[in-house]
Amino acid sequence: MSDSIFLYGAGGHAKVILDILQSRGMSVAGIIDDNPQIEEWMGHSVIRRSGIPSGSSVIISIGANATRKALDEILSGRGISFATGIASSAIVSSNAEIGEGSVVMQGTILQSGCRIGRHCIVNTGASVDHECILEDYVHVSPHATLCGNVHVEEGAWIGAGAVVIPGVRIGRWSVVGAGSVVCRDIPDNVVAYGNPCRPIKKL
Repeated sequence: MSDSIFLYGAGGHAKVILDILQSRGMSVAGIIDDNPQIEEWMGHSVIRRSGIPSGSSVIISIGANATRKALDEILSGRGISFATGIASSAIVSSNAEIGEGSVVMQGTILQSGCRIGRHCIVNTGASVDHECILEDYVHVSPHATLCGNVHVEEGAWIGAGAVVIPGVRIGRWSVVGAGSVVCRDIPDNVVAYGNPCRPIKKL
């Protein structure tokens, strides 16, 4: 991983990633943001997408899953690589896999056999147990718990404090509400919440 990384997105999520990188003794080369009114952020100059130097290493520091996917598709193939950010306080099994562009926040636990896809967020204090699979662009919110062998499909979002029991599958681009207890599979493209968690509406 490069010692100097660009962050794409000048918001609150980027502040946490900045802390993670600094705790690892890594520097931020600059900030990229598409808002022309933002010229400086946290002491760093802000550049536009067209100004990203070839060969740069980037973390897309935006919480919205669909936006991360869109930017990944735009930036890929332009001579840009994607870095990962793993907090020094995270507990990550040596048998876990973490895809490029993903970030693992402070106090998280990734157990043996986990497979984390590209451009995922495993947020503060989340617990991802053995052999879970997170496909690309997934966001696991603060203090959510995924028990063993949970499969979270592309772009799904697990809300803060949710608990997913072993072996459950969460469908593509679905949202599980905060504090939910997920006891059965959730289909694609729905909002689901409650205890027990059940689909409430289509997306």
